[in-house]
Amino acid sequence: MSFRSLYRHGFARVAACTTRTALADPATNAQSILRMAADCDRQSVAVAVFPELGISGYAISDLLQQTTLLDAVESAVETLVAGSAELMPLLLVGAPLRHLGSLYNCALAIHRGELLGVVPKIHLPNYREFYEPRHFVSGDGSDGGSIAVGGHAAPFGTDLLWEASDLRGLVVHAEICEDVWVPNPPSGEAAVAGATVLANLSASNITIGKAETRRLLCRSQSARCLAAYLYAAAGTGESTTDLAWDGQASVFENGNTLAETERFPVADQAAIADIDLDMLAQERLQMGSFDTNRRRHARAFRRVGFTVGAPAGDVGFRRKVERFPFVPADVARLEQDCYEAYNIQVSGLAQRLRATGLKKVVIGISGGLDSTQALLVCAQAFDLLGLPRDGILAYTLPGFATSDHTKSNAWALMQSLGATAGELDIKPAAKQMLSDIGHPYASGKSVYDITFENVQAGLRTDYLFRIANYNGGMVIGTGDLSELALGWCTYGVGDQMAHYNVNAGVPKTLIQHLIRWIIGTRRFADDVLGTLDAILATEISPELVPTGEGETPQSTEAKIGPYALQDFTLFHILRYGFVPSKIAFLALHAWEDPARGDWPAHFQADRQVGYDLAQIRHWMGVFLTRFFAFSQFKRSAMPNGPKVSAGGSLSPRGDWRAPSDGNAAAWLAELEQNVPLSP
Repeated sequence: MSFRSLYRHGFARVAACTTRTALADPATNAQSILRMAADCDRQSVAVAVFPELGISGYAISDLLQQTTLLDAVESAVETLVAGSAELMPLLLVGAPLRHLGSLYNCALAIHRGELLGVVPKIHLPNYREFYEPRHFVSGDGSDGGSIAVGGHAAPFGTDLLWEASDLRGLVVHAEICEDVWVPNPPSGEAAVAGATVLANLSASNITIGKAETRRLLCRSQSARCLAAYLYAAAGTGESTTDLAWDGQASVFENGNTLAETERFPVADQAAIADIDLDMLAQERLQMGSFDTNRRRHARAFRRVGFTVGAPAGDVGFRRKVERFPFVPADVARLEQDCYEAYNIQVSGLAQRLRATGLKKVVIGISGGLDSTQALLVCAQAFDLLGLPRDGILAYTLPGFATSDHTKSNAWALMQSLGATAGELDIKPAAKQMLSDIGHPYASGKSVYDITFENVQAGLRTDYLFRIANYNGGMVIGTGDLSELALGWCTYGVGDQMAHYNVNAGVPKTLIQHLIRWIIGTRRFADDVLGTLDAILATEISPELVPTGEGETPQSTEAKIGPYALQDFTLFHILRYGFVPSKIAFLALHAWEDPARGDWPAHFQADRQVGYDLAQIRHWMGVFLTRFFAFSQFKRSAMPNGPKVSAGGSLSPRGDWRAPSDGNAAAWLAELEQNVPLSP
């Protein structure tokens, strides 16, 4: 199967369809459904849901109990079953069916020439414009039954699930319209019994504001059930004697809207999306309360198997993949995320200061993104508590490779914010320490190894802690979530340690947007904002290794990989526990073409780059090795700091608890075996 095939990576394509209804004309409606089903087949759809009573029409009142019509419905079912023989999608269609002397409002599951089951509607509305009990009986209590429709025998009851034999996790349930409007919908019981795709065949008429209510119901049901929810409502062709219809069709997944059609259509249409079955399974696996709910409310369901027979090749990808999963491209959403992230940081630090009674903090300022954001948080927290900003003891601590540019930015920021600014040159102490341990640099040799780097990082932190002791303050950490993931910090007496770290839950790719948001909302004076612009334009570098004339300055991303890719992998590992090959598939869709998809607001044009599969594979290998094999010991001893992103944190007291002596073998093997160098 092609690496680009969505079906290889735990996705399934689904559709919520509306067709033009021919009132009380089952033969015509069957042909319309088959026409749409064939179109779904051409688009490699695995499951397609159609509206309630779509074979007969919904708004035909007492015609529903006419024998001529019901005979025609059964003939139309024969047509649909026969016509589905060569089609890929599992079809869920609505029809009135006679059974045991009564009439039921049903959802029929049809696939590849077979009638796989019939589910009767349970909740029949009998209020305001609805009077369904006039024509139908409820399917309540029908579990375990069977039905004959024309020449086809099939399971009948509200206890049916359809499970794909060749797509892990694709388990389908059907409910009908009103069933989702009640406090305990049947789909909730189906979800805890294992259903991942919940379909609603609806004929809900439209009134002002009702579409938003439907959307709210379906989204919330998909979120509560950790499932996909497919909603298809009747539209064009239904009787407008007393009502109107809008043909709303939507696909939701775990509280998110994946696809919606235009309302009030004049022709057939479908909302098509690729749902993530792996993600739904992982969410349920992590959420222990989901299983508790299953044990409290589980009832027996019958599972009917079917084989999708999905194509092995590339059929495209009907799903938006954020380049920066921690940074939404949507402007309004990014604005909200930045507001919340910043205030989480500020309120966390403010509470720690209240709890300790301290009125001073100590922080090292490099002129880079992380320390800049941490200093801004300190200033805002002091303002919130009514403390003077001169209680922020901010120091720049230049080492062997500190540039004039970053040092001048650090000074400008400290002074413009009104902090008590100072400078401590660590080079003399670093030279003394290197000499004391017999390092070759002390004798004039250009040896810039890890010891050379860590002596500088360690001394900086040592100075900050002693300053905090002397002044009765606390050291504020500046290292971010991405650095913790990659182990890109000096352990113990180094930048891994602080009394409290405001950035520990913030990924590198979000920090620059937080600073842009602070500029855009003008939270500080103009001189501060001007310095922030200069800091944003500076390349990320630890500035620990000296460079000669014409040499390129030390680059963090050249060593550990682009933070854009590493944060992408971090999110999908930490939040969902995906296998490397799936993350690579998603990264390829997000990053291979810089012109495809949206970039976050104000993202610099010269940084809008792309990455091919070979690059993605290489840097993912770096991430997996650093994350799983040798960085956990640093995270196991990390200081306190607030969780910021729903993507997760790496605190051993929170989201991520792992052995410090683990290894990356299984992840690297999966990457090697399942991710080619080119797609």
